[in-house]
Amino acid sequence: MGSKTKNKSVVQDPPRFFEFDTIGNVDVSSDDEIPEKDEAEEKLEKLLFGDDNGFQDALKSHQHYGEQQTTDLVRKGGQDGTDGEGAEDEEDMANMDDADLFFLDAGAAETSGPLVLQPGTPQSDQEQNEPAVWADSDDDRMAISLAGHQRLRKLRDTEAEDVVSGKEYIKRLRRQYLRLHPTPGWANPAVSSKRRKHANSSDDDSGENASSEEDDMDTDDEIDLSTQPLARLLQGAGDLIRGSEELKNGGRRKLRQEVIDIQRLKDVGGVQPSSIDSLTFHPQHPLLLSSGAASTLWLHHISPHAPTPNNLLTSLQIRRTPIHTSAFAPPTGNRIFASGRRRYFHVWDLDTGKIEKINATADRKEEQKVMERFKLSPCGRYVGFVGTGRKGGGVINVYDATTAQWISQVRVDGRGGVADFAWWSDGNGMVVASKNGEVSEWDAQQRRVVARWTDAGAVGTTVIALGGLSGRPYLGGDRWVAIGSSSGIVNVYDRRPWQGAVGHQVEQSKKKNHDIQDAIPSNPTPVRALDQLVTSISTIVFAPDGQFMVMASRLKRDALRLVHLPSCTVYRNWPTSNTPFGRVSSVAISPQSNYLAVANEQGKIRLWEING
Repeated sequence: MGSKTKNKSVVQDPPRFFEFDTIGNVDVSSDDEIPEKDEAEEKLEKLLFGDDNGFQDALKSHQHYGEQQTTDLVRKGGQDGTDGEGAEDEEDMANMDDADLFFLDAGAAETSGPLVLQPGTPQSDQEQNEPAVWADSDDDRMAISLAGHQRLRKLRDTEAEDVVSGKEYIKRLRRQYLRLHPTPGWANPAVSSKRRKHANSSDDDSGENASSEEDDMDTDDEIDLSTQPLARLLQGAGDLIRGSEELKNGGRRKLRQEVIDIQRLKDVGGVQPSSIDSLTFHPQHPLLLSSGAASTLWLHHISPHAPTPNNLLTSLQIRRTPIHTSAFAPPTGNRIFASGRRRYFHVWDLDTGKIEKINATADRKEEQKVMERFKLSPCGRYVGFVGTGRKGGGVINVYDATTAQWISQVRVDGRGGVADFAWWSDGNGMVVASKNGEVSEWDAQQRRVVARWTDAGAVGTTVIALGGLSGRPYLGGDRWVAIGSSSGIVNVYDRRPWQGAVGHQVEQSKKKNHDIQDAIPSNPTPVRALDQLVTSISTIVFAPDGQFMVMASRLKRDALRLVHLPSCTVYRNWPTSNTPFGRVSSVAISPQSNYLAVANEQGKIRLWEING
């Protein structure tokens, strides 16, 4: 018999479903009932998570407290669980314009109430007497040695002072900071209002007499500072006058040959925005004038040992006039002449602060199209401008330095026109070098050329300079004449024998307008031909005491040499390969021959002190 299998039905439990309520509790649907929460559990849950009643009460109280200052964040719903007024507000928001949904925050509104304090008014005496946040009680217990640290010695009032307290140390630091970084004029309301009044009055006075844009001159933000008289600029700077008097009274020892004692000082001011084409020392005060294509005159105070060495004293900007030449008017230096590639030049009177623009004379416009190259006579009576070159020669127009009236004209017939010229030391004449090497001696009293001679081996003459005193009154009393060429050769001549021959001829001649051509050799032999530089010579400057001269070339980096006089030998210990000249654009030597300033095309001015 076949066996019959009996199927047994297997009864399985129904599946469980997990449901989450709105607060994240898991609701397990099962046959087992969850026990109710006891009082302790409900209390603990209320402390940890809070309850609905407490949240609503706190929200209502917060809404009632700030209903006048903030926008309602929560709208009370109806008792039936609907939004109530919230639905109406949403409908109102939908019908509002976009411009009403935004507002411009113009700052905190002025409100009145016990929580608002007026600016600068202390809330109570206790808060008024409270120390500042940055105040530290440990400052009173600190002791700082000023003499023991090299960087802190500048904070001492006297040389014997050493230890100070913490508060005094902070006070000294603040004083030093204000000394290095004074408050600018624009931050002072009184100065700013005065400047605006001055500018408005100037505009009213000069509105009808305004010149063309090409001839406009402006001092920009330096208008008040740059137009101050020199006495006011130097007010309070006692070291300016005291230092110059000490240098005048102090003796100058003779320099050695081949080796010179020279020390580099802090650079003058900052980097200027253009090449510095002109550099001049003041004849009486330790001031340095510099200018270039940036159309600005910079006046620096030369004070190497001051807390802020060689700082900028003032500056003057002349719009649309790149300055090629600028110089102090000797012998007092109370005026500054400045000119560019224009038909006019400017005179800055340092005594009154006025700036005058002077045009070229109408009858000399063809011969004087630009007035960028000029030199002032050492006596301060004349100023000579190199005229426009003409075929087969050139001219130099001589003006009166005080009245700016044309006086005379120097004509040279050398091929290529005028290369350069230099005034005699007494101001009674000049030497003019043509580009073909011919040199003319012009007498200002006779107003004519009294002698001519030729530079030996001249190939493209570029510059000429006079220096040193011979002790003889003829030919200006200058002993040395140096002529540079495009080949880099500098010929140095001694004029003392010539002056002796001229004096002998003058004594024998009874004529007023005597001719000294026979006393000067037509082809003299130079004392020394210096060939240390290989590019065109652009600068030759003699020291005022006649003990050395500087020659430089602009076409090559670090092309500068120092020459000892009267031996006419080049110093071998300076400059070195590490001396940072750059491309030398101008050189100046102080009246006491103790400072050497070298400017380059990068707008930097290096300064050295010559000790012996």
